[in-house]
Amino acid sequence: MFTTTTILLVVCLYMALLFGIAQLVENRAQSRSRKTLHPLIYGLAITVYATSWTFYGSVGFAAESGLLYFAIYIGAILAVLNWWRILRPMIRAKETYHISSIADFISARYNRSPTVAALVTLIALLGIIPYIALQLKAVISTYEIIAAPTNDSGYSSLFTGILITLFMIAFTIMFGARRLDPTERHQGMMAVLAVQCLIKLFAFLSVGAFVTYGLYEGFGDIFQRITWAGLTHLVGSSTPEGSVFVQWMTLIVLGAASIQCLPRQFHIAVVENSNERNIRLAIWLVPIYLVLISLFVIPITAGGLLQGLSINDADSFVLLLPQEAGNKGLALLVFIGGFSAATGMIIISAMTLSTMATNHLLLNAIERFSSWKFLRHYLLQCRWLMITLILSSSYWFAWEFSDSYMLVAMGMISFAAVFQFVPVLFGGLFWHKGNKVGAILGLCAGFFVWFYTLVVPAFIDQGWLTAELLTSGPLNISWLRPEALFGLEGMSSLSHSVLWSFIFNTLFYVVGSLAYRPAKLERTQLTEFMNALRTGQSTHKSRPTGLDSYVPIGLKRREAIQLLSEYLPLDKAESAVALIAEDLLVANKKHITIIELVEFHRMLEHVLSGSIGAASAHKAIETQIKYSERETRDLQAVYSHIQSELHSQGNADNSVSNLNRPGDNRFAIIQNLQTRIDEQESQINQQKIALDKALENRDNSDQKLFEQRLLNQKLIQEVKSLRKQIEQNVKDSSAI
Repeated sequence: MFTTTTILLVVCLYMALLFGIAQLVENRAQSRSRKTLHPLIYGLAITVYATSWTFYGSVGFAAESGLLYFAIYIGAILAVLNWWRILRPMIRAKETYHISSIADFISARYNRSPTVAALVTLIALLGIIPYIALQLKAVISTYEIIAAPTNDSGYSSLFTGILITLFMIAFTIMFGARRLDPTERHQGMMAVLAVQCLIKLFAFLSVGAFVTYGLYEGFGDIFQRITWAGLTHLVGSSTPEGSVFVQWMTLIVLGAASIQCLPRQFHIAVVENSNERNIRLAIWLVPIYLVLISLFVIPITAGGLLQGLSINDADSFVLLLPQEAGNKGLALLVFIGGFSAATGMIIISAMTLSTMATNHLLLNAIERFSSWKFLRHYLLQCRWLMITLILSSSYWFAWEFSDSYMLVAMGMISFAAVFQFVPVLFGGLFWHKGNKVGAILGLCAGFFVWFYTLVVPAFIDQGWLTAELLTSGPLNISWLRPEALFGLEGMSSLSHSVLWSFIFNTLFYVVGSLAYRPAKLERTQLTEFMNALRTGQSTHKSRPTGLDSYVPIGLKRREAIQLLSEYLPLDKAESAVALIAEDLLVANKKHITIIELVEFHRMLEHVLSGSIGAASAHKAIETQIKYSERETRDLQAVYSHIQSELHSQGNADNSVSNLNRPGDNRFAIIQNLQTRIDEQESQINQQKIALDKALENRDNSDQKLFEQRLLNQKLIQEVKSLRKQIEQNVKDSSAI
C-alpha cells in the first residue's frame, strides 16, 4: 500500500517526464526543421490502440470467456497486414486534401459535404466520450487498490481523478492544440505515445513473467494446474449468450474496423503519417506488439483464480497479484503501465474529437449565426475549450456511473459505434457510385439501429427504461424487440447489433447512392478524389496557361489575407499567402491568368482546410471569394475544367453569372435553377439520354485536354530549368 502523497508524487514525476520528452522532441524538430516522423515512433504510437481495456480488461474478459479475448486482436492484426493496400491510398488523399480527421476524410470523398462531416463527428462524440470515461475509471479504480485506506478515501479518489483530468487537459492543449497551424505535426505527442506504449508493454510483460516464473514454474506448470483446478474454460472459448463462432466473428470484425476507424487510430495512422513508407515497419511492428501484450493474459488470469481471488475482481488481477505477493515495486510499475495505457488514449482522443467538433459542428454554427462570427478569431481557444469540455464530461460520466453496467459495457458499444463508418469509408474507397446522399442515409440508418439495438438495452439494464421493451417490443410488436429485431434470436446483443446496423447502413448507402444522380460538381470531385487515392495528386495540381494575364495579383493576395486572418493570426495568414504565391511562381508578377487565379484559390482552400476542415474551408471560400465580370466570363469559358474551384451547385452558365449580383441569394438561385432543370427533364425525357451521352463524351474530351495541358506544363518547367542551367554555365564560363 502507498500513501496518497506518494502516488501523486509518482504521477506528477511521470507526467513531468512526459512533458520533458515532448518538449525535447518538439524543440529538436523545430531546430532541425524536420517534419518527418521516425518510422519506429510512428509504429509504436499506433499501438495506443491497446488501452487500459487491454491492460486490465483482457484478463477480466479471459476469466469469463477464455481465448475469446484474443479475437479482437486477430481482427486488428488482419487489418494491419492489409495496410499497404488500404492505408496508403488514404495517406495519399490526405496529402492532397490536407485531411485533419476521419470526418474530414469521409467528407472529402463525398463532395466535401458538411452534413456528412457533422454526422461522423456526432457519432464519434457519442461513442468515444463514454469510452474515455472508461479509461478514467480504470485510473481511479487502480489508484483505490494501491492507495492505503484512509477515512476520506472517497474524497481522495475524487481529488486524484480531478488532478489527472487537469493533467490530461493541459498536456493535450500544450502538445496537441498549441497552434492553429495547418502544417503542424505533433511530433512531441507522437514521441510521448511511443514511450507510453513501451512502458505499458514492459509493465505487462513484467507482471506476466512474475506470475508465470515467480509464483509458478512456467507455462507448463500453470496449464497443468488449470486442468487440475477445473479451469479448462480458460483455454477454450465460451460466451454467456449466443454462438461462440458468431461471437468470434463479431469481435474479429470489430477489431479490424476499430484499428482503422477509431478517430484516434485514423489520426495517428493517416494524419500524422509523414511518409507512406513508414507503413512497411508498422505492418509487422503492430502485430508483434499486440501478440506480446496478449501473451501472458491466460497465465495472469489463471494465476489470480488459483490464488483464490474472486472472478469479480479479474479486471484487477494484473495489479492485485504483485500486491498480494508483497512486491510493491512491481505493483507500482503496473499502476504506471495502466496509467500509460489509459492516458495515451485519453490525450489523442481528446485532441482528435476537439478538432472534429470545432471544425464540423462549432464552425457550422458560427457561420449560421452572424452574432457568433467574432469567434472566428478565437478558433484555437475554442479548440482548447472543446478539449476541456470533452475531458470534463468524460470524468463526470466516469464518476457518476462508476459502478453501473453502462460504463462496463462502453468498450464494445464504442467499437460498434465507429463500426458505422465502415460502409461509407471503404465503400467510398472501392465503389465509385457511392455519393453523399447514400452516405448520409447510411450513416443515419446505421446509427439509429446501433442506438436502438445496443444502447437502449444498456439503458434498460441500467434501469432507465422499462424492461417491457425488451420482452414485448414497442407497442407490443414482438418483432421490433431491440435484442431480437425481426425475430432474430439466439445471438448476443453485440453480435445482433453489429449485424443489423451493418445491414441497414449498407442497404441505405447503396440504395441512396443508386437512386440519386449526383450533379456534375460531385462527379468531378469524385474523379479528383479517386485520382488522389491512386497517385497522391489531384488533377488540379497542374497550372494550365494560355489565357491573358490581366488579374491583379496584389488585390487577390489582400483578399486572401483578409479571409485567412479571420481564422489565423495575421502574420500566419500573410506568410501562408506569400508561400502560395511562391509555389505558383507568381510572387514577382503584377498580373496573373484566370487559371492561375483558380489555382491560387484552390491552394488557399487547401491551407484553410488544415485549420478548419475541408468542408468548412470549402464553404468559407464559396461565400467570401468574389470574381469580377470579366473573370466570371472567362470562368464560364473554361467551366468544365474548374467548376469544382468555383463551388457552383447548379447550371454552370447561369449560376456563375449570378455569383456577384448584389442582394442575390446564391443558394436560392441554385435551387430555382435545379427546379427548372428538373421540369425540363420531365418534359424532354428522350433528349435526356442523348444529353447524358454528350456529357460523357465531353468529359472524356476534357480529361484528355487537361492531361495534355499537364504535360505541356511539365515541359515548360523542364525548359525553364534547362535555361537556368545554361545561363549558369555561361556565367561560370565567363568567370573562368
